[in-house]
Formats: sequence, C-alpha cells, structure tokens
Amino acid sequence: MRIHARSLHYFDMIRRCGSIRGAARLLNITASAANRQLLALEEEVGAPLFERLSSGLRLTAAGELFAHHVITVLQDAQRLGGDLDNLRGLRRGSLHIMAVEGLQSTLMATLATRMLSQHPQVELTITSGTSASIFQAVASGDADIAIGFPTHRNPALHQVALARFEFVTIIPPDHPLAARKQVSFSDCARYPLILPSADLSMYDALQPAIESYDKPFKVALRTTSTELMKSLAASGVGVAFLTRIRTGSEMDARSLVHVPLVAPRAMYWEMGVYVRAGRTLPPALQAFAQIATEEINKRLADARRAKPRS
Repeated sequence: MRIHARSLHYFDMIRRCGSIRGAARLLNITASAANRQLLALEEEVGAPLFERLSSGLRLTAAGELFAHHVITVLQDAQRLGGDLDNLRGLRRGSLHIMAVEGLQSTLMATLATRMLSQHPQVELTITSGTSASIFQAVASGDADIAIGFPTHRNPALHQVALARFEFVTIIPPDHPLAARKQVSFSDCARYPLILPSADLSMYDALQPAIESYDKPFKVALRTTSTELMKSLAASGVGVAFLTRIRTGSEMDARSLVHVPLVAPRAMYWEMGVYVRAGRTLPPALQAFAQIATEEINKRLADARRAKPRS
C-alpha cells in the first residue's frame, strides 16, 4: 500500500470537517476533486473510510483505524519540522492549546506571555471549551495540548502534569465569614450559595461537602461560568466556591477574599496538562509543556503557603 502525503492531508481535513464540501473550501480545491481523492484513497485502502449520511460523513471502523495512523504521521511530520529548525538554531512552529474557560484570564494569560517571550517565533492558538471537549480534541489530534480538570482517566491521553488544588470560599470583604480562618459548608449554607452546574467538573469535586450537609439550603444560582461566579460573589449575591488557581485579579483589587473550605474528608480539584498518548512532542510543544508544568507547580506551592494553619 502506497499512500501519498497529499491523500493523508485531504483525509484528515475531511475527517475534521465531517463533510467533503467543507474540507474542499479549506483546502482551496473543488468538492469533486476532494471526493475523487477520497474515493482513490478508499480504493487503495480496500475499504470505505466514511459512512455517507444525510447529516454528513462519519468514520467507519476502518476509518477510525486509518485516522489514528494519519494523526500519528502528520504530528510526526510536525515534530520533524521542529527538529530540523533546531538544527538550524531556530525554535518555531505553531501550537493549538485548549483550556477550560475559567483559566483563560488567569493561568493561560501567564503561560502565553511566558511562551511568546521565550519563543517569539512560535505561533499560538488558544481556545476554550469544557474539560470533556478539550481532552477529546487532543485525543483526536485536533489540538496539541489541553489544560483542564479531568473526571476520569483517558488512555488516549498522556498526563504531562497534575496538581491538586484545595477549595476556597469566595466572598466580599464585608461578608460575615470574611474574617474566619476557615469555614465549613454548613457555615456557608446559612447564606445563599452560588454553585457549579452538574456538567462542570467542579460539581463532582464539591459533592462530599454538599452531601455531608443534611439540612435545606438556598441556591441563588447554578452556572458553568466561573467568571460569573466570581462577579456575583463580589456583588454580594451569594457565597461561591473555587480553587486558588481559579481566583484571579479580584484578590488584588480587594473585591473578594477567599477563605479555605474544610470538609469531613479532604476535597481537591485536580488540574492536569495532557497531550496525545504515544506522541513524540515537537520542540515547541515540549517547551510549552515545560512552561505549563513549572507555572502550575509554582501556583500550587503558592496556594499551600497561603493556607492558614489551624
């Protein structure tokens, strides 16, 4: 079987777009030309690679196997280009980085600044999504690296770094609980609460504290937006819960304070950095992964130093 690089590129674009017409637009070719390339590729492979559905194209079992091969080949080619640049004394390339929305204005701003300062020839694309969507994007080869909060182990991903951040209560400085060294969920439940929606990873992490409280409590708001949580907490709407890494400039502006949240058993929100399993990282991706690991470990150490002693 001899498959040309152009065919791999066309197949990958069709896979990403889910349609021949959409891929053709991005490839700047006609839809008929893209379709001919796909038909020739399927003839070479000896099996259909896509199911033709009214809603678009879907990979067949053979297509899934072929897609895994193509992603590996294309990413290895990207790594080779980076290695050749290194031989010429260059550090360039492009990276697609994904992170959950709540990290964009805090952690990601710092990581992007450090990366572009140290490696100005690298082009970054940073997008947001849910933890599930960003990890899936890396596993499928649609993104290079993801930073988020995993809820389960994914064998398609390799963990570059992992840190456990404890929860804090987010309240304005004039709140009755603001002077406390630590608070329990029962302390907070005397006031309206701002809680994460069930599809946010933080929801599961907070359950031990919520389930340990057997009395009624008022929920002012449930949301997937940590930025909205902080804004409404600062306005006095209710008590919110986050981790130290997801608190931002509000602390410096003194519009919020954070008080450690204690529970019958320790609660953590795990944040991880992930790349696709089995991938050999190109130099630019190695550099960003190192910067991300250093910054997360630094923030974890800062959070532990900030924790008051009981």
